[in-house]
Order: sequence, then C-alpha cells, then structure tokens
Amino acid sequence: MEANDLNKNGNEEKDLNLNTSTDGVNKEELTEPLTSEEQEPVKEEEQTVSAEVEEVVQEEKEAIETEAVAEEPKETETEEVKAEETVETVEVEEEKPELDKVDLSALSREDLVSRLRYINKTFDVVTIKQEVEDIKSVFYKLYNEEVEELKKSFVESGELEENFAAPVDHFEVEIKELLKDFRYKKAAYINKLETEKEQNLATKLEIIESIKNLVNRQESLNETFNEFKALQKRFHEVGSIPQNKVRDIWDTYNLHIENFYNYVKINKELRDLDLKKNLTLKTELCEKAEALLEESSIVNSFKTLQKYHDRWREVGPVPKELKDELWERFKAATTTINIKHQEYFEGLKDQLKENLVQKTVLCEKAEAIVAEEAHSPKEWEDKSKKLIELQQSWKTIGFAPKKDNNTIYERFRSACDKFFENKREFFKSYKNEQQQHLVSKTQLCEKAEAMKESTDWKKTTEEYIRIQKEWKQIGAVPRRQSDAIWHRFRSACDAFFDNKSKFFSKIDESQDENLKKKQALIEEVINFKNAADDEDTFGILQEYQRKFSEIGHVPFKMKDKVNQDFRNEINKHFDSLNMDEYHKNVQKFRNKLENIKHSGHQDDMVYQERSKLMNKLKQLENDIIVWENNIGFFAKSKGAASVVKDFEHKIENGKRNAQLLKEKIKMLNKMDN
Repeated sequence: MEANDLNKNGNEEKDLNLNTSTDGVNKEELTEPLTSEEQEPVKEEEQTVSAEVEEVVQEEKEAIETEAVAEEPKETETEEVKAEETVETVEVEEEKPELDKVDLSALSREDLVSRLRYINKTFDVVTIKQEVEDIKSVFYKLYNEEVEELKKSFVESGELEENFAAPVDHFEVEIKELLKDFRYKKAAYINKLETEKEQNLATKLEIIESIKNLVNRQESLNETFNEFKALQKRFHEVGSIPQNKVRDIWDTYNLHIENFYNYVKINKELRDLDLKKNLTLKTELCEKAEALLEESSIVNSFKTLQKYHDRWREVGPVPKELKDELWERFKAATTTINIKHQEYFEGLKDQLKENLVQKTVLCEKAEAIVAEEAHSPKEWEDKSKKLIELQQSWKTIGFAPKKDNNTIYERFRSACDKFFENKREFFKSYKNEQQQHLVSKTQLCEKAEAMKESTDWKKTTEEYIRIQKEWKQIGAVPRRQSDAIWHRFRSACDAFFDNKSKFFSKIDESQDENLKKKQALIEEVINFKNAADDEDTFGILQEYQRKFSEIGHVPFKMKDKVNQDFRNEINKHFDSLNMDEYHKNVQKFRNKLENIKHSGHQDDMVYQERSKLMNKLKQLENDIIVWENNIGFFAKSKGAASVVKDFEHKIENGKRNAQLLKEKIKMLNKMDN
C-alpha cells in the first residue's frame, strides 16, 4: 500500500489505538504486591478455660498484631484494564452453548461477518472476546489486500495514485456495527461486574457485623463456634470487592476474628494442629514464590505473586517461633520480584521516551520536506520518495508515552496530508500546462512537416533551427503523448536534413578526396609514436585534431565510421599520456564534440548529449546528498568507522565526477552558442 496511506487510511491506525494502550505500560499491573497477612481461625470445640488455653489465646493475639506489616497496594491500573482482567477470571455459572473452533484464515470476508454476527448473538463476551479480535484482524487483512488490488488496477489504467479512493464496502460497514455492538455488551458486562463487587462488599460487611455480635451471644459455646465457622466460610465464598476496600475489610475482619478468639479461648491442642497446618501451607507458598524467580516473564511472575499473597493472607497464623523466619523468607522473594518488575517497567518508560525523540525527528524532517519548493514532476517524485522513507521508518518505531502519542501522530500525519495536498494541486495545474504545451508542439510539428520537401536549403535550415530552439523552450507534454509528438517532430526534421545531406553529397565532388585525406591522417595517427615529453605529445595530438577538423565533409555514409575511427585512435594516445583522468576525459569529450560539429545534426545531438549529462549530474548530486546523510547516521554508531570511510570515498569520487560533468556541459553550451 502506498506510503500516503497515513493520510488516506489513517482510520485503521486510529481503530488500533482503541484497543492498545498508547504508552505500552498501562495494560500491566504496576502495584506493589499484597503482602499483609490475615488470620483465619481454626476449628475449635467448647472447653473449660485454663491458664494453658489463655496462653495460646495470648499468642494468637500477638501473632495477629505483628503479621499485618505490608503496605496497601497502590492503585495504578486503569478501570478498563482491571475490568478486563475480571472478565477473564470470573466464573460464569449459567450454562452456555459450546463455542466451536473455526479456521478464520480460510473464511471470506462475508463468512467472517456471518461468523461475528452468530457468536455475538449466541455467546457471552467472556467466551468470544479473543475470537472477536481475531475476526477483526483477519477481516481487515483481506479488506486491505482487496483495496490494494483495486488501487493497483486504478494506477495501471493511467490514473494518478493519489486520486484513488476506496469504494464503500457493505461488509466493512456491517462489521463495524457488529464490533460496536460487541463493545456495548462488553461495557455492560463490566458495569455488571462492578455492581456485583459493591454488593459483595455490602455482604462482607454484614458478615463482619455478625462475627462482631457473636461475643454477645448467650448460646452454648459449641453452637456459637459452629456459627462462627459458617460465617468464616461465607466470608471467603463471597466474590471480589472494590480493590480500594480490600485492606480495610481484611483489617476489620481480622480485628473481630481476634476478639472472637479472646472470647472463646481456643483449645491449645487444636490450635497447635491448626498452626502446623498453616505452617505447611505457608512453607509451600514460600517455595512457589522462590520458584517464580526463575520465571522468564517478569510480568507473569508478578501477577502470580499477587495470587500467592492473597492465599497467604487467607491461610492464618503459624507457630510464633517460626512466624518471623517464614515471613522474612516470603518477603525476600517478594522484594526481588518487585525490584525486577519495577526495573522492567522503568525500562519500558525509557524506551517510550526514546520513541518520542525518534518520532519528533521524523516530524521535523517531514515538515522540512513540505516546506521545500518543487517545480517539476521529477522534484515532486524525489520528495515523495523521501516522505515514503520517513513513513516506513515511522512504522518501525514503537509507541510514545501515552500523553504524547496522539499529539506526535497527529503532527506527523498533518505534515503528510499537507504534502500530498500540495502535490495534488501541483499536478492539477501541471496537467493544464502540459495540454497547452501539447498544442504548441503540435503546431511546430505541422510547420516542420510543411517544410520538409523544401529545397531552399539555407533559409529552410535556418527556420528548422529556429523551431527546434522554440521546441526546447516549450515544457513537457502529457506522458502518453510525449514519445509520439517527439517522433513526429523529429521525423519531419530528419526528412529535411536527410534530403539536404543527400543533395550535397551528390554535388560535393571533393568529399571523396576528403575521405582519403582523413583516412590517411588516421593511418598517420596509428603509426605515430609518442614523444619523450608528454607535453610535446599532447601538442602533436592537438595538431592532428585540428587537421582532421579542417578537412571538409566526407561521403555521408562514411561520416560516422571515419569520425569514430579517428576518435578511437587519438584517444588511445591520450590514454597513454601521463595525465590525470580529469584532463584525459575532457580531451576525449572535446574530440567527440568535433565529430558532432560535422554530423549534420549538431543541434539535435547537442541537445540529447546535454540532457543525458544533466540527468547524470542531478542523479550524482542526489547520491552525494544521500551519502552525506548516511555518514551522519553512521557516525553515531559504534564500530562504523570503515562504513564512514567508504562513504567518504564515494563522496570524493562523486564530486570529481560531478566537476567533470559540469565541464562537459559548459563545453556543450559554448558549442550551442
């Protein structure tokens, strides 16, 4: 797809931004892990109060007071991300039809729309969330490929690429509506989950209030304790609550658990069994947390650690003499993972900042290209290539920080849109000029064709020279008519000058004698031996050139051959001289110009030679600019000295060749004047 898709098809990138965090970070949790320990009472039986039991109860109270040491996690995730994660983990109890697996890559766009319509109607958002994204990705891949084929056919038909506009596609219209409907359902589902969290919070507060009131009950201890265990079970079975209420709820819950322990004076033996069970469970959690240190994905490790902390909080106390040691072990693994997690996201933030710097540079370059003036299609195409290269570079750079991402994208897109708008305006005006040029050149063709049979050689030759100069001053015509109109004009000119040459070849009896003289001079050049002094040799060779030029015309059919033979032989001697390549090339080109003077088509040949040299010079100057820019890029890289040296050598040779081309063009201009 053409690079200016940024200003034509930018909607696709905007759609992508709806589902992907622009700062690349806020889809991951940035919270500190949940590390506060919460205590759950063990099963007990009604018993008499003894000093030994009171000691156990006192230990329990101390354990509860010392274990809740960690800080509350910081709330940094966006509501949308947390809700999405909830969607993935909440169990949906209602019975659902089974979602069959389909190879989406084998479906047509119509089938993809039908599939999305079916699953959107039949299944809940949790079940189809990933497939919806997959359908969207496959659909737009097929859609973009079809648009590319239409654009290719449009361009091949002779139209300008920037005039292409994709037709309205009813499948794309329908899939957008279906995706919009899915997003509404997803938002409703998330709102429902948030409402359930609030309801769960209210339920847990009611349970805590019931536990609080147990200490004032008059029933038997056994009955009270059974009710206490039932309340505990209900508390743990209640689903998720708002994250910012978790710490307060657990603190309040543990406070009343402690009060209840004080009230019932739990049996020491049962208490010891419960502590031992908790010790086993928390030791396993330590081992699992330590195993996470070997996990390759720090994000997965961090998320899993959150679950381990939730479980740690639920398990309850361990023997007092092992409590600190066990907690320090668990906290050590937690601290290491936290540090790695923080370093990971700090690195991401640095990368986002670097991406912003790189994209800012691309914006500045794009704006500089827009500011440059261009007066010909070639210059516009050169600028287009530069802008396309910038657009390709843009695609290789990741997101900028969230607060800057949309701004920097709009800045770059605005520059691209402005460039292609200016380009369209230029070509619109340029087409009108080309049509006027075509009319003017057609009139010159008619004049040339009307004169081609004339035998007034002097006057007609002067007129042909005049209209040829006028032709050069007229600008370009539409590309499709360019070759035809040029061949028509040249054919008329050639017809006249061929007739003129034939006429003069018949009447000039001295041409055969001139041929013999030139052939004899060529033999003399062949047999010439260079003098000991290069300067003397150079002077003799110039004298040969002068003699050859002073000899008159030769028969037309031998003209090119004899000129070429002389030039080849004289160039051999120049090549053998101890002269620098620059002066050798200049001398050879001067020799070539002498042949052009006697060709009978001097103006045409000079015009063609000048055009060829001008094109070479412009291309070489552009190459030198590219090489110099490349040195600027590679100079910042380590170990790039050899690459920089190669480019410097290219630039040096390029400048020498450019100087030679300019000298040749100057010689042509003198000859034309």
